[in-house]
Amino acid sequence: MLPWKVLDTAKVPGGREELRLKQRGAEFVIMLGKQELMSNRLSATEEALATFGCDTIRTRAKPRVLIGGLGMGFTLRAALKILGDKADIVVAELVPAVVDWARGPMAKLFGDSLTDARVTIHETDVGELIRAKASAYDAILLDVDNGPEGLTRVANDALYDAKGLAAAHRALRPGGVLAVWSSAPDPKFTARLKKASFAVKEIPMRAKGSPGTVRHFVWTATKGQ
Repeated sequence: MLPWKVLDTAKVPGGREELRLKQRGAEFVIMLGKQELMSNRLSATEEALATFGCDTIRTRAKPRVLIGGLGMGFTLRAALKILGDKADIVVAELVPAVVDWARGPMAKLFGDSLTDARVTIHETDVGELIRAKASAYDAILLDVDNGPEGLTRVANDALYDAKGLAAAHRALRPGGVLAVWSSAPDPKFTARLKKASFAVKEIPMRAKGSPGTVRHFVWTATKGQ
């Protein structure tokens, strides 16, 4: 079996540990310390984030979607397939090196998604884009951490607390959807979503290719008309 090779490391602003991009043959993983954050072997739930998050807004004339976290691009590529030619997809990635990895060693994995005319990449905190303007997006898809509790950096918690959810609610257009990926269930987060005036669905699933009964979660939270 081929050994793993560390291709690069990157600091997360305000983070506890470094990110590491590793490769073994055609397989890539992004690690945080000893924890695997993502792999191109396991992509189904990240793709589902786009599928569930964009389902009810896909027929809008010019849907505008904000994706928090570029990662390995699974959510972005799924959104591009779902949405029409007039869609506007904004991706916020906090760590510039992750964008470099997408354009460099993982370019084959990303294909032409980063050069698609519908896509704009911002190297910034997604929270800044959420707070910047009211009624700006038809959907907000968040996969910036392992779930509603910050793992890569404590500041990510601000996206999922009461104030952060209120900001997301304001940033969405009527009928818009906030979709959130998590590696585990979180009943307290579900309660916060409901308290923030969202209509909430919890969708449990198992990552494609993962052994055992490891389950991931996607929340879809819809703003009223």
